[in-house]
Amino acid sequence: MQKGTKRNIFVAATYAAVLLLGILLGQNYVDEQGSKPGNSLVPIGLSNNSWKIQQMIDLIADTYVDSVNIDSVQNGAINHIISHLDPYSSYLVPNEAQRQTEILEGTFEGIGMEYFNLNDSLVIVSLINGGPADKAGFRVGDKLLKIADTAVAGVNVSRERVEKLIRGRRGTSLDIHIARDGQELNRPIRVIRDQVTVSSIDVAYIIRPGVGYLKIRRFGINTAEEFKRAIIELKKQGASKLVLDLRDNGGGYFHIAIKIAGEFFNDSRLIVYTEGAHEERHEYYGDESGEFTDGTVVILINENTASASEIVAGAIQDWDRGVIIGRRSYGKGIVQEQYDFSDGSSVNLSIARYFTPLGRSIQKKYSPNWSNMHDYSSMYNGLWALDTLYEHGKTFKTRAGKMVYSGGGILPDIHVAQDSNELSLFYQDLIQYSFIEQFVYSRFTQKLPAYSIENFLQGYHLPDNEFRAFVDFVRAEGFILNNQKSRQLRELIESDIEALVGRYYFGREAYFKVKNRDDKFVKESLEYIKKVDSQLISP
Repeated sequence: MQKGTKRNIFVAATYAAVLLLGILLGQNYVDEQGSKPGNSLVPIGLSNNSWKIQQMIDLIADTYVDSVNIDSVQNGAINHIISHLDPYSSYLVPNEAQRQTEILEGTFEGIGMEYFNLNDSLVIVSLINGGPADKAGFRVGDKLLKIADTAVAGVNVSRERVEKLIRGRRGTSLDIHIARDGQELNRPIRVIRDQVTVSSIDVAYIIRPGVGYLKIRRFGINTAEEFKRAIIELKKQGASKLVLDLRDNGGGYFHIAIKIAGEFFNDSRLIVYTEGAHEERHEYYGDESGEFTDGTVVILINENTASASEIVAGAIQDWDRGVIIGRRSYGKGIVQEQYDFSDGSSVNLSIARYFTPLGRSIQKKYSPNWSNMHDYSSMYNGLWALDTLYEHGKTFKTRAGKMVYSGGGILPDIHVAQDSNELSLFYQDLIQYSFIEQFVYSRFTQKLPAYSIENFLQGYHLPDNEFRAFVDFVRAEGFILNNQKSRQLRELIESDIEALVGRYYFGREAYFKVKNRDDKFVKESLEYIKKVDSQLISP
């Protein structure tokens, strides 16, 4: 195919995508509760020029010299258009759209099993309590040999292939052959696929007498209800203060963030408002009576706290309801609406900017990076350049007299410095190549622990010989780890290993309890609460 012909087809496809986007932009955004998925794209009529574009698509489909996958051409053209809008609008093909929905809704049809590929052997490392796999009799540490009639051990099977074998319609059965304690079971275990629910709350527990700790992974469709139940339970256990961990929470549903923030106020308080070129100002308020309206509140944030999480942090900060501890948040202050195509694909389109109660926009600056324009296939990779520098664009004052700022992200009230060890290239390599997981699952899965979860959480620390074994393991894999670097990274690596061992033996809650023992953010929050308490009882 000649270069000119390729270009003509690309331009024609782009015009087709313009038509689609025009239909998309004609969809009204009417949502009293905030941004929610599920809007459908309904044709609203074609202009005379639009008919010409459609005729061009038909002409290519019916008469072009080679077979052309029109769906692929249209997908590429839509991506071409979306890439020009902003860094956050995106086009999702059907399987991507489905995966996004499953993540945010916290449900999928499957068996509730997590595995790790250890030396080309799939080891079960976690089971959802009460899930299909748990009920069927699988155990942590079992090794998968065959799924249905397909061998998955020693054949370098891909994760995508395994998921395709395991996933299936609710109510259908699946036979899985396993090895347990080094011996293959005589018969496969039969599991019935079902609807599996994954909580968006990682953990909620009493971290210190009177202080609850709660970590939210994302703002999914059920997060508000899960959060309320967790708060009620923590209060029953004596929590009158709360540490809410929103680190690495990339956001989720806009309206869920409003509900979460509203739980900290005893009146219908303004939480956030939105405005856009095609959207008038729309204000969103919390419910009249929240579940945690009294007591000290600490919000933990970092550079990966984004979008819906920033709405919560911004409202808490603007109303002087709590203190923000950590590092400047990501700075995503744009609301997306999801529009669905009939083929299962969807567009997440930016429709408005949101502002904190005082009027702060926390959206960081972005601009096109045209230096990436090399050819059609790569010209929009990394098109948008995000400004990582913080600038006090505007200054605002809370009722208590605290100064807060716009300019890209939420600036914490108490800053926690970045651990330079976490940024070291060697530690990043350990994470990228899953060396810590490989070491733990190859060394600590041979037998059950000889101690209870209480003893483990209170007193277990990685023995010296185990850390030396880890260093030898990494070196055997060809990585150069000298003694100086080993000493610098030891505390961080030991914490990771201890937490993962706790998760393998005792579940997800143990992982976070172990990590939080030496976590700088958590230590800072507990010191702050201690200081507040001492001031309250001072004469």
